Amino acid sequence: MCECCSHSFNKKFVFYIIAITLGIICGLSNIEILEQIGKCCSEIFIKIFKCISMPVISLSVIVALSTYGAEKSMNRIWKKTLKYTFGTTLVAACVSAFLYIIISPNNAVLSFDSGLESSITTDYSKYLLDIIPDNIFGAFVEHKVLTVLLISVIIGISARSIEQSEAKKAVLSFFNGLHSIFFTITKFIVRVLPIGLFGFITVSVIDLKNGMSAHGMGKYFLVIILSNLVQGIIILPLWLMSKKINPFLMFKSMFSALSVAFFSKSSSGALPVTMEAIESKLGVKKEISRFVLPLCTTINMNGCAAFIFTTVIYIMQNYGIDISYSTIFTWIIIATIAAIGNAGIPMGCFFLSASLLSSMNIPMPLLGMILPVYSVLDMLETSLNVWSDSCVTVAANKSKD
Repeated sequence: MCECCSHSFNKKFVFYIIAITLGIICGLSNIEILEQIGKCCSEIFIKIFKCISMPVISLSVIVALSTYGAEKSMNRIWKKTLKYTFGTTLVAACVSAFLYIIISPNNAVLSFDSGLESSITTDYSKYLLDIIPDNIFGAFVEHKVLTVLLISVIIGISARSIEQSEAKKAVLSFFNGLHSIFFTITKFIVRVLPIGLFGFITVSVIDLKNGMSAHGMGKYFLVIILSNLVQGIIILPLWLMSKKINPFLMFKSMFSALSVAFFSKSSSGALPVTMEAIESKLGVKKEISRFVLPLCTTINMNGCAAFIFTTVIYIMQNYGIDISYSTIFTWIIIATIAAIGNAGIPMGCFFLSASLLSSMNIPMPLLGMILPVYSVLDMLETSLNVWSDSCVTVAANKSKD
């Protein structure tokens, strides 16, 4: 990393340590006003996540689907890229679901407020029945996650297909402008996230004193780590071999890009290195790599899909929600679609998961316990995302030959 990036990382690290320390102190203090400050910070960030969650996810999906692939000569590559991207992301979510069922993480919460469940939105049969909305804006107001994602996918694809050039330009400019506004807000929230971490840690420590245990979280982390490793080391190489592409040669060629992705925790930041490696070492045509890679960096989030599914299901389980097979299936779909709305920036998956949880009124103290170690998970997820981007690009390039 450059000196500037290193300085920024060290600064963030110090702020996070301070936030965690203060959260622990306030949680253990038994001083009512300090506990109230922590709870207030936690509530503020929950409200912020809930406020911007639907617009951020929706606009990201719309912009991602509408912006790329306008050239007719690239139509086939566009379709192949979407097919490969959604396919690999769906498989990543399925792998995490399979491992979650097999490993069965234990609950971290042993006791909680019995009146809590009444405020949680978990009627998935109603979600499925109401997937076709009678009011577009109502879906956003009522925080119907699956409905909003469906609307966004339809709008994104439709915007891309507008025939009148002036109308299309106006529509794309409108959505890009809104997306830029919310993305700027999101970046600001990430900057002040240590305040939220302080609140989450304070609430978590208070809950620990009142009956919460973190013993079950080891298996939760194991599910996420194994999901990324299985997808990256087994699933994607097998898929490459089915396309008659040598995964070992490709991994060797992409090692520099994967290293940058791992340490920067940003697939967008690693994009120039990824592009250079895939063009100079793997011989991918520039017109393919410079079209497919930016698209994949926006919507191809294998690691994010695995994290969203595992985290949301685990936290729901901890608050007494029945995790049936229909719930698992529903969240495989939601995690797959939601992952394409994740920005290729550090902590993108964590922020998106928090937004989804808050949109359903599910408490998030456990996220405060996940956050201190999320940095390591983020490194692994970003590497998987870039590895998957590279696989999709090479496969799309081969399909053009």
